[in-house]
Parts: sequence; structure tokens; C-alpha cells
Amino acid sequence: MKKWMGLIFALILGWVQPASAESKQILDMQIHETVNKFVHMVPGARDFLNRTEGYLVIPNLYKAGFVIGGEYGEGGLLVKQPSQPGQPPQFRITDYYSILSASIGFQAGAQRRSLIIAFLTPSSLQSFRQRNKWKVGVDGSVAFVDVGANMDLSTMDFKKTIVAFAFGNQGLMAGISLDGSVFTKIKK
Repeated sequence: MKKWMGLIFALILGWVQPASAESKQILDMQIHETVNKFVHMVPGARDFLNRTEGYLVIPNLYKAGFVIGGEYGEGGLLVKQPSQPGQPPQFRITDYYSILSASIGFQAGAQRRSLIIAFLTPSSLQSFRQRNKWKVGVDGSVAFVDVGANMDLSTMDFKKTIVAFAFGNQGLMAGISLDGSVFTKIKK
């Protein structure tokens, strides 16, 4: 079983390597394009993001599998900067992260999607930034929202301090989850 899992991961990482090895400038551009797409796609998204302490943007999260699967992507953490009273908050990319996960179970296919993880409180953002590796479900709990039709962030109330949004699915693969995913700080 471990041999098969290693083979699946090698195939997945080989598939996403050309896309994930992009330069810092290209990744920065993709991050900002992803935020703009999210803001134009979801009513209330700009105001919601402005109320956060920061948000992690993974422009291209690749998932593939056949019984054994894996997921990989890279992105940047945008953190709120001090601003003048009455001015909208400004965010800048402070760190870069990768996401990696493995799964076993009924699954078949491949897909690419975008992911935004919003940190609603200073303590949730600080907890994430203090670790070089951060595992969903162990180091923090994440409310997961699959962006769909008729969604309006101005009408939603989140009980958790970290909220993840997936959107822009391309490909065919059922089942979206971040449980067990590991985020690792990387250098770009």
C-alpha cells in the first residue's frame, strides 16, 4: 500500500511541479488575480476580506487520485497593514506557503481549484504564522465553504475564526475537504 501511495504522490507532484515552480512574480500576479476573481464572483466578498486580519490565497490547488489521492498547491499570505482612519485596509503578501494532503478512499479523477483561507481574528492569524507547518484539524479548525450560486458573504455568520473558500473548480472529482491538509511555509 505504501508503495502505491508513493507512486500516486510522485505522479501528482510531477503533474503539478511545472505549475508550482513559478517565479515569485508570477505567483504574486496569480494571487491578486484570484482575489479579484473571488471579489467579482461572490457578493460581499470585498467587505468580508477587508474585515479579516489576513487571508491565504492558493491560486491553483491540484487534486488527483484513484482510491489513493493527493493535493498540492502554493500561495501567499496577505496580511492587513496599518492604515489611516477612514481609509480601506491594505493587505500585502508577507509569506508564502504550500499545501499538501493525502487521502485514501472512494475517489477518482483530477481537478484544479482556487482556495482562500480567511483569518478572522488576530489570534487565529498569529497561531498560523507562528508555525512552519500547520495542520488542519490539529493546529486549527477551519469552516469550509464551497462557493456556489446565490452566496452572499454579507449575510453569513461564521462561528469559527478561520474560514476557507474553494471556487473555480476545473476537472471532475467529488469531495472537497481540507481535513489533515498541511500548510508549510516556503521561500520564494
